[in-house]
Amino acid sequence: MPKLIYSMSVSLDGFIAGPDGNFDWTAPDEELHRFHNERVRALGGHVLGRRLYETMKYWETAQEDPAATDYALEFAEIWQALPKVVFSDTLDEVVGNTRLARGGVAEEVAELQERSGKDVAIGGADLAAEAIKLGLVDDFRLFINPVVVGGGRPFFPSVDQSVHLNLVETRTFASRVVYLRYERA
Repeated sequence: MPKLIYSMSVSLDGFIAGPDGNFDWTAPDEELHRFHNERVRALGGHVLGRRLYETMKYWETAQEDPAATDYALEFAEIWQALPKVVFSDTLDEVVGNTRLARGGVAEEVAELQERSGKDVAIGGADLAAEAIKLGLVDDFRLFINPVVVGGGRPFFPSVDQSVHLNLVETRTFASRVVYLRYERA
């Protein structure tokens, strides 16, 4: 059965963006970027909130960036081919291999999983929080950055009951980013 994966870069104190909304401390180096390339290549789709979609929209035209590295261009190719569903009350249109959500998060995830037969990722703190509260997220992948930002948008939402997890994978990158992968117990 395909899994729903929630994966984002996070500060040591648990935030995906600081109090001012800044997340420039999450920019991956080559080693980490290539790791992301392989992880995203294995997905059957990605479900995104509006803010994450607007951030990731860069990858739809990254080949036009003269400063783009070979591994960034590789990610752009992977991202452009990946089916994506965006949840937004304010967007009227999306670009690339992307569509606006027609149903609820559970329905959209199930449709992507069924169509691809592969794991699907979810991103955006608010959308992921909804999926976590619905018990949909099977796999949590945190890229812990060696920075304390003191507040901002948390990776984990407030929950009504504990979510028990098993650690299944770790890796430390040369950039001092630590990857932690947990599965729901």
